[in-house]
Amino acid sequence: MAVLSCIDKILNRRSIRKYKREPVPEDVKAKILEAGRQAPSAANRQPWHFVVCEDPAVKEKLSKGRWCGFIKDSAFTVVGVSLPFDETSRRWGVVDVSIALQNMVLAAEVQGVGSCWIGDFREEEVKRLLGIPAEATVVALVPFGVPDEKPGPHAKKPLNEIIHADKW
Repeated sequence: MAVLSCIDKILNRRSIRKYKREPVPEDVKAKILEAGRQAPSAANRQPWHFVVCEDPAVKEKLSKGRWCGFIKDSAFTVVGVSLPFDETSRRWGVVDVSIALQNMVLAAEVQGVGSCWIGDFREEEVKRLLGIPAEATVVALVPFGVPDEKPGPHAKKPLNEIIHADKW
């Protein structure tokens, strides 16, 4: 039944944009971050860095985009950064960071913590605010917090429109 429970969690996960004003327990946060650290990466290069933002003033500044005002209400927001150092990590770094962030999102979900992928940010402003090196790429911002909503499912394309057997 554990497999079914995991699949159910994945299939029922929703983007959370309303958070209760309460902290995520430190042990829960540690497991979320560890799930990111344990993610696979191309040739095990691990080109990722994660800035964990808990300071209300920093979260307020990160929430200035059109679609991300709720960042300020999160318990913490993880800024996923690719810092490539060789050809493999330059080619696959953004994918590797995305995999690591998704591991964090799923680790949060199974522990009752909500999250939402954010692509609405000005990369240079985020780099300047957080002291991220110029050669790095900010991949995404992911706020985490105790959910204060449970959105319903969104319509998804049927499998027969997106799955191709052996060739397109």
